[in-house]
Amino acid sequence: MFVLVEMTDTVRIPPWQFERKLNESIAEELNKKLANKVVYNVGLCICLYDITKLEDSYIFPGDGASHTKVHFRYVVFHPFLDEILIGQIKSCSQDGVHVSIGFFDDIVIPPESLQQPAKFDEAEQVWVWEYETEEGAHDLYMDIGEEIRFRVVDETFVDTSPTGPSSAEASTSTAAEEVQKKEAPYTLVGSISEPGLGLLSWWTNS
Repeated sequence: MFVLVEMTDTVRIPPWQFERKLNESIAEELNKKLANKVVYNVGLCICLYDITKLEDSYIFPGDGASHTKVHFRYVVFHPFLDEILIGQIKSCSQDGVHVSIGFFDDIVIPPESLQQPAKFDEAEQVWVWEYETEEGAHDLYMDIGEEIRFRVVDETFVDTSPTGPSSAEASTSTAAEEVQKKEAPYTLVGSISEPGLGLLSWWTNS
């Protein structure tokens, strides 16, 4: 679920922080810049693990701050494919079941990856597994707040870096830009379409 990623960055330390130890100032600046941010094709950054190398610091003309090239390792949330995770159902929609693991909410289990046969209950706004038994079908509801075990089957990264619209498209692409801004930079796609996966209560209750 969590991996250590080696990174390199140039960190700017303002003059009023020169009285502090360089490592402390750099660690604080790196966490300000990266913590709780998604790095494209890397994952969700959690916290600085350690600094492996500091190169020479430079002060450029017109800027009293020091600039230091830093090699460091960062703790990143990036589950591998086929990893089993446990989260809570945040909401349900026609697009599938939306799951949260507390610090990360952009997880979706699409309808085709649910236990089958499944249906969406419009009145309750939840997905239902129509579990077949010898006595007939039983409706097992995927209620909001329930704990759910799922397998990670895919991931999607979206480059959400700001881009300036061209003058010709500035007036016509406003709606499209607003939609793009709301798109999650990192999304996990899950599946519960195998025995043992799904709501924990399905498999623990006798």
